[in-house]
Amino acid sequence: MAVSLPPSSSTLFTTSKFTRCSVSIRLPLNLVSTLRRSVPRVYASISNASSTLDADLSTELDAVSGFSEIVPDTVIFDDFERFPPTAATVSSSLLLGISGLPDTKFRSAIETALADGECYEEQNPNDRLSCFYDKAMVNVGADLVKLVPGRVSTEVDARLAHDTHGIVRKVHDLLKLYYEIEVPSERLLFKIPSTWQGIEASRVLESEGIQTHLTFVYSFAQAAAAAQAGTSVIQIFVGRIRDWSRNHSGDPEIEAACKKGEDPGLALVTKAYNYIHKYGHRTKLMAAAIRNKQDIFSLLGVDYIIAPLKILQSLKESLTYPDEKYSFVRRMSPSSATTHSFSEEELVNWDQESFSAAVGPGAKELLASGLEGYVNQAQRLEELLGKIWPPPNV
Repeated sequence: MAVSLPPSSSTLFTTSKFTRCSVSIRLPLNLVSTLRRSVPRVYASISNASSTLDADLSTELDAVSGFSEIVPDTVIFDDFERFPPTAATVSSSLLLGISGLPDTKFRSAIETALADGECYEEQNPNDRLSCFYDKAMVNVGADLVKLVPGRVSTEVDARLAHDTHGIVRKVHDLLKLYYEIEVPSERLLFKIPSTWQGIEASRVLESEGIQTHLTFVYSFAQAAAAAQAGTSVIQIFVGRIRDWSRNHSGDPEIEAACKKGEDPGLALVTKAYNYIHKYGHRTKLMAAAIRNKQDIFSLLGVDYIIAPLKILQSLKESLTYPDEKYSFVRRMSPSSATTHSFSEEELVNWDQESFSAAVGPGAKELLASGLEGYVNQAQRLEELLGKIWPPPNV
């Protein structure tokens, strides 16, 4: 059962004590009255109650979807029907999952890549494996393009994270493969780590009309530099920043948010959003690593929210009533962004020197950890492709 407890702009404050960072958590003033009103109307499931519900009844998922595009954080096999995604990402992690599920329809995309004659002709084993890797990534990406209405983001090998020219070459190679199977570039994004070299690669690619998606953004310097580069989408990991703040100290940006009683992850998304909209950048902002429903309520208005299935299910099962229609408040908007003040240090034209000086230890550690995970996944995928090549019946 689920009781709808909508967020409110009128709030009391309590403090949740982290090890290093105390963060104010907003609780609705009308909490008690909401509980009293809602408890007699709780249903075991939406489907069982559907015959008795008022025509104006909706769910929390419907409500939050009116402010931000909600993207399911899911593998693609069992959850398309429950939460049809509007966009998708093809990654080494996804391909590893596909390879472990022989009955999935996406498995044929990998087997087709492994049977590719062009790759087979490569004499160098490493070049052959790289060819298989890229073909498999693109084949699965092409299948996803057919299934989602929005854009498909293709992961760029994280081992190139500190090589601007290497990233650009890899994206050109992937895009060529997409063109060969008639996938238009406007349906694609290329997912690049937000190192300085990654941001510079994004600048080059965007100038060529190729859309990029910068990931592992954990600091304002990364977000602002990416916006200045014209990056199409930047992705901030809210929960990971919060997790780091609980057990670490010494990052000025994170500690500044904590001293204000703010959650550092949510604060970064808000600040990046305000910067993008106040100064007219075209970048879209994506919030990821969502830990609970309150995170989503606090992020309403951001362009995209990647939410775990468990949270989406809770939102879907939590009913809202006509008198609660205006309880869901937009937290970010282009008009409110104009009132945000930035320091002179935050309004620089970012270069490598200023960028390196501004990215704090929290962002550096989280970025390094993310890159390590991506590299490990890429290596595991290559090892797996090497073991299963050639595929059956080839």
